[in-house]
Amino acid sequence: MIILYCICVVVLLFLIYGLIPTIWIRLFSVGIIKRGTAERKEFFLTFDDGPDYVYTPQLLDLLKSYKVPAAFFIVGERAQRDTDLLKRMSKEGHTVGIHHQSHSNSWLLTPGKLKKEISRCASVIQHATGEKACFYRPPWGRFNLFSLPLSREYQVIMWSSITGDWKAEQGKDKLAAKLKKNLHSGCIYLLHDNGENPGADDEAPSVMLQALGEFLEFAKSQGYIGMSLEELKKTNNKRG
Repeated sequence: MIILYCICVVVLLFLIYGLIPTIWIRLFSVGIIKRGTAERKEFFLTFDDGPDYVYTPQLLDLLKSYKVPAAFFIVGERAQRDTDLLKRMSKEGHTVGIHHQSHSNSWLLTPGKLKKEISRCASVIQHATGEKACFYRPPWGRFNLFSLPLSREYQVIMWSSITGDWKAEQGKDKLAAKLKKNLHSGCIYLLHDNGENPGADDEAPSVMLQALGEFLEFAKSQGYIGMSLEELKKTNNKRG
């Protein structure tokens, strides 16, 4: 009986601390942005979990060829291996945002550990680029009871299109079709330039790059323009 009681208490605490805040924040868009305006034919590319020292340079080359800005929500400990990629992102007009210092789950972090994950990643970005990070996205889009207060100095960015690009098995054609189908004014795409996390495929970013090239050509033909998160923030502030 005591064991059952303890299990119930643990489950209740988990719901209160992690799951319920995540559902509430994402469902009602509390303190977050998950889409742009529907008034203009624009879209926003965001990439999580990087950098990757094979795929991220290829991605930067592709974005440069189409003159499309993107946002990279980086894992600090990966970026620390060589900060040159972060410098290149900033130099080429991309946004470098906070994921976490490690790819950690906010549901399992105390307030103190969450604050450290955010601040350490922010320090990596500022050291590499000379600029203060302005945007934050927690790994897996998971929040806890203290996520918004602890990240209040940053704009939290979510997404309006998720395609499962971390799995390579769907192939380039299927992924490209999803990206095209989801294209709409103000769409924020979530993609990944690193496949090291549990549940992801190491080679998935290679498939993503092939599909993204086809998508960018399609978006261009439809009159859509890729925009930066800075522009999204400005528009959102004007509307607010």
